[in-house]
Amino acid sequence: MITPKIANIALLATAAIATPLPAKAASDYPTSTLAEYVYGCMKANGENRDMLQRCSCSIDVIASVVTYDHYVAAETFKQMGQVPGENGVLFRESAPAKAATSELKRAQAEADMRCF
Repeated sequence: MITPKIANIALLATAAIATPLPAKAASDYPTSTLAEYVYGCMKANGENRDMLQRCSCSIDVIASVVTYDHYVAAETFKQMGQVPGENGVLFRESAPAKAATSELKRAQAEADMRCF
């Protein structure tokens, strides 16, 4: 026979297991990358405590959607795509560039909806 005390312990253990943990992908991002994103986000949106929370939330959401390797690729395509003329075309117009930047844009849109 299960006593009420054992039932409560079992219920708490089940709840602990069922509680979602933060995305593992976020821990794959180096701290410097997280800090750089939050810094840039705060510079663009306001340098206050509320924006610190929102920008931190934003990179956490992005990290839960996009792997670090994909994030680096998308950021690289984005930066190199700003090179004017023919030199930047490959980074703007190629299929891998479009796929990577599209994936990052979707993750950023998700982060905007959840955090801002």
